[in-house]
This record gives sequence, C-alpha cells and structure tokens, in this order.
Amino acid sequence: MPGSVQSVERAAAIVRLLAAESEPLALAQVAGALGLAKPTAHGLLRTLCEVEFVDRDENGRYRVGRDLLQLGSTQLDVNELRSRAINWTDALAARTGEAARVAMFRDGEAVVAHHVFRVGAGHQTLETGKAVPLHATALGKVLTAFDPGAARAALDRPLEGLTFRTVTDRSTLVRELADIRDVGYATAVEESAPGVAGIAAPVRDRGGYVVAAIGIGGPVDSLCDARGRPRSRLAEDVLWAARAISREFGHGRS
Repeated sequence: MPGSVQSVERAAAIVRLLAAESEPLALAQVAGALGLAKPTAHGLLRTLCEVEFVDRDENGRYRVGRDLLQLGSTQLDVNELRSRAINWTDALAARTGEAARVAMFRDGEAVVAHHVFRVGAGHQTLETGKAVPLHATALGKVLTAFDPGAARAALDRPLEGLTFRTVTDRSTLVRELADIRDVGYATAVEESAPGVAGIAAPVRDRGGYVVAAIGIGGPVDSLCDARGRPRSRLAEDVLWAARAISREFGHGRS
C-alpha cells in the first residue's frame, strides 16, 4: 500500500492546531508547535488560505476559516449562484439562440436557479424555481453524474418513464453517468418531453466540486443533427459557459 502524503498530513495538523486555539496564531507559533520550518509552514498556510480553510487577519495571524467551520452545514445559496451565472447564461442564450438554464441540487431535486428564454420563440414559461427530473434532463444528469447526493436521490428510487425514450433501467443510467463524466457534458433527447432536447455541462467551484449545471434546451431538430446527436458547436458553447461560470467560483485560477 502506498504511504501517506506528508503535505496533507501537515496541512491537517495545522487545521487541528488552529481549531484547538481560542486566539489566532502567528506563523512562528504554528511552525514551532508542529516542528516545521517557517517556509514550509508559510506555504501550507498560504494554500489553506487560498482554499478558505484558514483565515489570515490584519496582523498576519491565522485562525480556522469560517467556511471550514460551516463545512457540511451549508449549501451554495441560490442567489449567489444566480448572481455569478447570470451574465454567462444570458450570453449562452444569445450565442446559441436557445433557452438557457442553470440548475443546482437542492432538497433532493434539480432546481432551476436562472432561466433565459429562447430567442424569437412564441409563448414560453419561466422555469426559475422549478424542479426538473434528475434522470431525464441534461441538467439533472450532470448533477447526478457528479454530485453524490444527487446520485443517491436519483438512483435510490424508481426511475419514472416520462416518454418512450426516458431511461428507466438503473444499470443503463449508471453507465450513461459514467460516460458523462468521461466526455464532460450530458445530453437528453426526448427523455423528459417529446420533441425536446437538452445539452448541459458542470459548473465547478475552486476545489473542483460540481456545484451546479448550465445547459440549453430546445427543439430536437435545432439542438441535434439528423442522427439525433448533439451539434458539436452547441456542446462547445455550453462547455464555454460552464468554464466561464466555474472561473467565477475560482476554478481554474492560478
């Protein structure tokens, strides 16, 4: 078996040390308490600050970050997601001419946080706040493929057949989710409603965790080619928007 990773052990020790103290600690105190060289301790503290597990105050002293203290007890706020995604979602709708939506996993469902109407279409219904199927939409499949909570919610209950093309077999869906993780985006063609297709991709936070999905939806003949495959240009547009919103959350920044 491979050995433990020393840098991870040291970072964990720093977090435990800071969590045990009622007052912030200086670099020299951290290094001395753990027997680390100051440059090593400084590098670890800097990284922990960058991922917001540690906070550095105006005096250069360190304490456990608020985000770490709240880890596991809070979810991404829907208003924060909307504010970070709104410009890129609008741009995606304008770029593709299709309806664009951003969704997040919340309370066992994929919930639309922002919806931009399709350009030049007739009557459309605003879907912000609406839940969409985890197993039968491109947005839902992205969340199910990458979010363990969404996967449990989707796979631990019967898969409802919404159209003749809805995947209702658990093993088949599991294989499709693995393919989605490989290619980086999801599609759904007439799975939630006849004549409707969707393409979606994951939005990641600073650490790479998928916090949302962004995608487009519209008529099958608009999103897909004659063989029912997503048009590559539209898939690239969706991936472009997903990467842009991910950067808003700090993903991919040096």
